[in-house]
Amino acid sequence: MRFRFSSAFLCWVGVLGLAGNLYGQDAPAPSSKTESKPATADDPETKSKTDASKTDASNKPKKPTTELATFGGGCFWCTEAVFERIPGVKSVTSGYSGGNVPNPTYEMVCTGETGHAEVVQIEFDPEKVSFDKLLTVFWKAHDPTQLNMQGDDYGTQYRSIVLYHSDAQKKAVEKSAHELKVKKVFRRSIVTQLVPFQAFYPAEFKHQDYYRKNWGNDYTTFYIEPKLRKLRLK
Repeated sequence: MRFRFSSAFLCWVGVLGLAGNLYGQDAPAPSSKTESKPATADDPETKSKTDASKTDASNKPKKPTTELATFGGGCFWCTEAVFERIPGVKSVTSGYSGGNVPNPTYEMVCTGETGHAEVVQIEFDPEKVSFDKLLTVFWKAHDPTQLNMQGDDYGTQYRSIVLYHSDAQKKAVEKSAHELKVKKVFRRSIVTQLVPFQAFYPAEFKHQDYYRKNWGNDYTTFYIEPKLRKLRLK
């Protein structure tokens, strides 16, 4: 028995997706894919990823923003009291540097045989106070024309010295000293020693924060306080 199909019937079957089955073949399944749209900044998912990346970035530890300066200008009790009062200075530590004996004590340094100078190591925020500003205070806080002494204190441990931590600091000291010479700020030549920083040894506890802990004694009254008034830091 034979069946005849008109062209109209075949078209109708094709529309219904049955043509393949009639000839023993499976018709291809309709595609379920949808056309993807490019992501934009306004998409919720994109915003979520962006916010997450910002959060991760804000949680990362920030790089240290402080720097160090190491100055020696006579007895560190006075020098420490001066720089503790400069805005932008984070901390000031009295100690010894510029010598050739590791871990010296105060008694050893006082002999003058270790080569160390009494210095202060200053941690400061360069965004609030520049090294040049600290250098200006340093020149004013002592007499850089006195060799191996400062006031009534005699010995190499009381010498004027800058131990630079970078080439930039070295150049700043050289430039500043030259300007002071040209302007004839001092009647005698500056004898401040300029050497690269190598090591710093904090002084004993009793020497730290001396002015605050011993306010009112003879030394603070006759030496430190007049210096602070001169620099208008009191």
